[in-house]
Amino acid sequence: MSIYEAYIAVGSNMGDRLNNCQDGINELIKKTESEFIEQSNFYQTQPMYVEDQNWFINGVFSIKTKLEPHDLFQWAKKIEIQFGRDTTAKRYGPRVLDLDILIMDKLKINTQLLNIPHPRLHERRFVLQPFCDIAPDLIHPVLQKSIKELLDDLDDEDQKVYCCQ
Repeated sequence: MSIYEAYIAVGSNMGDRLNNCQDGINELIKKTESEFIEQSNFYQTQPMYVEDQNWFINGVFSIKTKLEPHDLFQWAKKIEIQFGRDTTAKRYGPRVLDLDILIMDKLKINTQLLNIPHPRLHERRFVLQPFCDIAPDLIHPVLQKSIKELLDDLDDEDQKVYCCQ
């Protein structure tokens, strides 16, 4: 049985955003019987794509898990729904909880349901900033750059990100 190290983004822009994120992390760890490794600071972040909505709270955490990638993904989606995520809502719109697998070891998965590494993580300051808190030297398995290099290369200064802690 393999044990994977997974980096997961967490976000919320509805209700008690900070507690939604922390409770979502705790619930994923409990339900998947994963081992918690590390967690970033939380950041208040400007919405992307759909800008007419509340700002988000975002963070990144890492776990060790025995679950295969698709199983971890299914658990993340179940927990989002448990927290009240509307699966019929507009893409990139408001959400109570969002859990996205960013990187899982050096795996490269590209299916209709799941893409690892996350295909847009290198475009998103709201992911890269907290990711740098816990794994700045981690090498992206496809782009072959560290998370810190990806953040430094990001040219979109319009993405506002403020540390909450």
